[in-house]
Amino acid sequence: MDAGRLQAVRGEIVHFLADPAEHGSAALEHFADGLLILRGGHVAECGPAAELLAKLPLEAAVADRRGMLIMPGFIDTHVHYPQTDIIASHGEELLDWLTRYTFPAERRFEDPAHAAEVAGFFCDELLKNGTTTAMAFATVHAASVDALFEAARLRRMRLITGKVLMDRNCPEFLRDDAGLGIDTTRCLIERWHGRDRLLYAITPRFAPTSSPAQMQAAGGLYAEYPGVYLQSHVAENRAEVAWVAQLYPAARSYLDVYEHYRQLGPRSLYAHCIWVDDTDRARMAATGTAVSFCPTSNLFLGSGLFDYAAAQAHGLRVGLGTDVGAGTSFSMLATLNEAYKVLRLNGQDLRPEQAFYLATLGGARSLYLDECIGNFRTGREADFVVLDPAATALLARRHATAATLAERLFLLMMLGDDRCVAETWVLGQLAWRRDTASR
Repeated sequence: MDAGRLQAVRGEIVHFLADPAEHGSAALEHFADGLLILRGGHVAECGPAAELLAKLPLEAAVADRRGMLIMPGFIDTHVHYPQTDIIASHGEELLDWLTRYTFPAERRFEDPAHAAEVAGFFCDELLKNGTTTAMAFATVHAASVDALFEAARLRRMRLITGKVLMDRNCPEFLRDDAGLGIDTTRCLIERWHGRDRLLYAITPRFAPTSSPAQMQAAGGLYAEYPGVYLQSHVAENRAEVAWVAQLYPAARSYLDVYEHYRQLGPRSLYAHCIWVDDTDRARMAATGTAVSFCPTSNLFLGSGLFDYAAAQAHGLRVGLGTDVGAGTSFSMLATLNEAYKVLRLNGQDLRPEQAFYLATLGGARSLYLDECIGNFRTGREADFVVLDPAATALLARRHATAATLAERLFLLMMLGDDRCVAETWVLGQLAWRRDTASR
């Protein structure tokens, strides 16, 4: 696309300038009839259509999406692309789930052709659900990382992933040599990090499956490459927490293991964080470490209920994760539905404005990408989703009775799914459209 050429999309626009929990209604910007002006894959301007249409040159193309809701692309902060083919597998708690389903599925990714096929399907499924950025786990195989980065690169997506580090308490067919795994990780960082919109995450699966030597080396890599990410899991399940206590008896807590090995800090993100205490939360906040809240997975595996109020009280950066395949949907709308229910069970509330903040700008902040994505400020990368508030007969019927924006957002998060995603745009170009999709 010509870097100087203007184009625009017209419709109802909603995005966030800040956290609604801190700034109230001033955090949200809403244009009932808005115009999003794009130049060279970035946002040139966003505002009322009546004002901005006059600024456009006559030759500028305007995509008319009136009747639709335009929002920044959704951000999935924790998902396992190799588990795509085991989503909705019956039963089991976390540790049994890994043994029965996850490890056998991940073994297949030693085949580059299999990895490439799944990676392509996975990225298409993200786009179909309006997700334009994801932080994803690969497997221990370098080929799995290459495949996912290449699939995302071809689709111009912003994506973070990395080779899983795992050298104990796992099947032999997935076991790393501690030194070789680190060397391979270094090579992958050099190959992919910062290429196009791709970013690398050092990825110890979780503390029980990495030896102290591998944990030490992973922390060293995190320090050696200041711009890279680190992702792992912490305190998802009570049996897992007890296991970590046996493996690391000197640690104050599960999180303390990661801190001991220098794995907390900006651009480090931990999924779940259910069975943590206030000391853990304070350490995460102080170090700039982020949390991925994965409600569908936590409910499906019976892991527990995330305490969002406590995370907010400590000022934690929180994003949302689908956690496919223990998570049961690629849809961020379905994930918001379950997040609302988790918080209700915890005696808390999730206002619709806060929910969509978490799915967009909140996710960007948790990944330290809010200067690039997450809203429609001038200069941001033009990733966005076009949502159809009348995608189903029930939604259309309820939408007709909704009097406020908050009510309409709540309907989308409670009744919506991938059928609501009319279009997904990546870097100012249409990447997926419902009425032309093959599936």
